Amino acid sequence: MNVLSCSINTLKGLYDISAVEVGQHFYWQIGGFQVHGQVLITSWVVIAILLGSVTIAVRNPQTIPTGGQNFFEYVLEFIRDVSKTQIGEEYGPWVPFIGTMFLFIFVSNWSGALLPWKIIQLPHGELAAPTNDINTTVALALLTSVAYFYAGLTKKGLSYFGKYIQPTPILLPINILEDFTKPLSLSFRLFGNILADELVVVVLVSLVPSVVPIPVMFLGLFTSGIQALIFATLAAAYVGESMEGHH
Repeated sequence: MNVLSCSINTLKGLYDISAVEVGQHFYWQIGGFQVHGQVLITSWVVIAILLGSVTIAVRNPQTIPTGGQNFFEYVLEFIRDVSKTQIGEEYGPWVPFIGTMFLFIFVSNWSGALLPWKIIQLPHGELAAPTNDINTTVALALLTSVAYFYAGLTKKGLSYFGKYIQPTPILLPINILEDFTKPLSLSFRLFGNILADELVVVVLVSLVPSVVPIPVMFLGLFTSGIQALIFATLAAAYVGESMEGHH
């Protein structure tokens, strides 16, 4: 019963995470809801970059790809390989979801280091990478949870819930707790790494000449890409686990 109570408290804590604030924020009041305007602005910019890049690259597709088309086909092949490795032979329908997660997180992470968000002045707060906000990472993590529950229920129906008493009913509380900790770990891992990377760069720029932080910025670009890959790989692994019913 203590474990079940812990599970409920963990889920409640996940929804309460949106109250966490680092610095000042720019809010929009939409109806009776308070929305993080800066997150929406930067997210729309990232989406525009992705859509614009793909549109320009494949506006005139060729049988033998060159340039941008060749690059995006390579990215698609990479995402398909990740999905197939983690999900198995039924990976096909999940490539768009895994690809969307990977590309959005990847471009969001890199935008924090490459785009001059700071020169855009807001009434309150400042712009930063979308994944620098806990609300974004929690939303992505919850989408992943919905996805793997959907995958399991679609494949197995209500018998999917039998996994909670495998290999023994004694592990029921632990298996339930696992489904609450997955989105929690996904969201905090991504948020923590991106926030820490941006804070380190800001501190170094303020303390030392502008040339010194450049290696750290390149390291941040590398780790940002790794974080996008980790998130997409884990999302695919959770989907595959739900469909196969093993841990």
